[in-house]
Amino acid sequence: MSLFLHKVFHWEYWPTYIVYVPVYFQWAWYALKSRTLFFFNASNPAIANGGFFMESKKQIYDLLPHIFPKTELLPPCASINVIRQKIVASGIHFPLIFKPDVGQRGTAVRRINTLEELLKYSGRSEFDFLIQDLIPYQNEVGIFYVRYPDQQMGRITGIVSKEFLIVTGDGVSSIETLMRKDPRHAMQIPKLRKQMGKRLGEVLLSGEKRNLVPYGNHVRGCKFTDASHLITPALTQTINEICLRIPGFYFGRLDIMFDNWPDFENAEKFQVVEINGASSEPTHIYDPKHSLFFGWKELMRHVRYMYEISAINHRNGVPYLSHKQGMRELRDYIDHNKKFDGF
Repeated sequence: MSLFLHKVFHWEYWPTYIVYVPVYFQWAWYALKSRTLFFFNASNPAIANGGFFMESKKQIYDLLPHIFPKTELLPPCASINVIRQKIVASGIHFPLIFKPDVGQRGTAVRRINTLEELLKYSGRSEFDFLIQDLIPYQNEVGIFYVRYPDQQMGRITGIVSKEFLIVTGDGVSSIETLMRKDPRHAMQIPKLRKQMGKRLGEVLLSGEKRNLVPYGNHVRGCKFTDASHLITPALTQTINEICLRIPGFYFGRLDIMFDNWPDFENAEKFQVVEINGASSEPTHIYDPKHSLFFGWKELMRHVRYMYEISAINHRNGVPYLSHKQGMRELRDYIDHNKKFDGF
């Protein structure tokens, strides 16, 4: 089956604007009730625009307790001296993660192995960017959390387990050949060819594993599996305690890397990769076993949570974005995303 037909018959690869068609009607109803398209602004008052667009990752990290990797913010096209000073002062080590301070869906995120690589990417960046220690744990989940403002105990509404784009050598085939054996991996070849060049021709030893995209993003080849069966009272308590320490956070997904599940469930040996606010998806819907109807049901359930939380916060004095303000922010977001062209 061609990659095109594979995408057609697997809705997880469909464009977002098609998948979200039923949500548009739900959103329109809530916009009428709120008298603004941008009611989501009140869902997480501590985060710019509720975390829907133009929110700073660094500002969100600053709200967290110390459960995230060492992170430094750098300006566009930072000089080598500025970069070195930040690295030395913070104690960040190579390899590290390079990511935009404002960005979504893994755009322009890179693993950086050397100072030369970092300079290459920073020299092309027309945006503020973060450098971040590589998290030492191998496992990643996305945990969706919802708490109503008048409650002290939130709940987990879904968990997604992430399987990275890893190939296993056979002592004969190149990395690119190994990738072609799995349609999910084969779709990433054009992007990885730009990043890795001739290294895609490397032949791995038999049994040797290579993680080609060390961050759990669906559009970068990561497989998402619904792990909501792992929700327990202990895990809910752990996540609730984290989120209660973030003032004004009620709705979103925590992407977390951890060593082993029992320790993580008891708040040990884990780090937060990112916290996503109002734009968060319940990404467990992208498990290949789930139907499109399941995805629609979950998306609409979570948009309802967001609206209800926003409405309560609004009654408590949190303003919605006006249409004029919201459109200005949306234009800024569109213009900002153009800066990622070529990454």
